[in-house]
Amino acid sequence: MSKIPVYFMPGLAASSSIFERIKLDETIFETHLLEWEIPKQKESLSDYALRISEKIKDENPVLIGVSFGGILVQEISKHIKTRKVIVISSVRSNLEFPRRMKIGKRTKAYKLIPMQLILNIEKLAKFSFGEKVNKRIKLYEKFLSVRDLGYLQWAVESVILWDRDKIDENVIHIHGDKDDVFPIKYIDKCILVKGGTHIMILNKYKWLNENLPSIILED
Repeated sequence: MSKIPVYFMPGLAASSSIFERIKLDETIFETHLLEWEIPKQKESLSDYALRISEKIKDENPVLIGVSFGGILVQEISKHIKTRKVIVISSVRSNLEFPRRMKIGKRTKAYKLIPMQLILNIEKLAKFSFGEKVNKRIKLYEKFLSVRDLGYLQWAVESVILWDRDKIDENVIHIHGDKDDVFPIKYIDKCILVKGGTHIMILNKYKWLNENLPSIILED
């Protein structure tokens, strides 16, 4: 029996190393790690998804995306036939955005985000924000691989302006009840992970390793 191809897409600006703790049975699954590429000038999210889809060489793959990567794999699935689409710590439509993101879209406040400061994590780390925030900054230092200003501006705008306003019920959604980016109160239906935060791909990997195989194989 041929193995099931599973493609992983990381979150906004993150490298595929965020999946380093995810281990699927190699006799059943063949895993592939996708990476972000710098978008072309004025490239739409749909066109970008088409370009990334060309890196998927297997038929009927399983697509798994985290956060903005979850939005992207849903867009990729418009261009190729998939076995299953799974999103983690993400959303299935813009109706699930928190209020601050909806306000940001209406007021265009997202254009005021200091992207240069976000990119310069080392500079940010010099300030003391308390143990919890400093720990998060250290994680960002390790896993944020795309330090390109154009990419970051494009990515933030692509999330805020995502035009999907209807949930695709075929997309499987895994979400933590402690997610501070996409709070659970705005999420319609999902497989709930207790204690899961927005970065649960890193710290709830045991739950994911135990449950992802059955979620992928379930008819």
